[in-house]
Amino acid sequence: MSARGRAAWSVVLGLLATLTLPVAIAATRYSESYDLLHAGFAIPLAAAFGVAAVVLARRARALDRATVTGTGSGKAGRVGRLLGILGLCLAASATISVAVYEVLIAIE
Repeated sequence: MSARGRAAWSVVLGLLATLTLPVAIAATRYSESYDLLHAGFAIPLAAAFGVAAVVLARRARALDRATVTGTGSGKAGRVGRLLGILGLCLAASATISVAVYEVLIAIE
């Protein structure tokens, strides 16, 4: 896969990582059988998308630096990496939220 392709896929996966948890949370508002705690099952998916976005962005930027003329994938790689890191931060904060909830339930 070319550097441009990797950079484009890193942006797509970064967007998926960033949007996975908000969409899962929004889905709880419109479902009778789907509670907010069930949205926690989307955390590993968001984390996987985030890691994949960061890895692809890193490889795209490395390939861009390795070529003599450059492929022009530097900006897209940066955007993909930023979105991937944002998705990982959202997954981490959701994990902390679910863990605190479980601790509070266990204390009761």
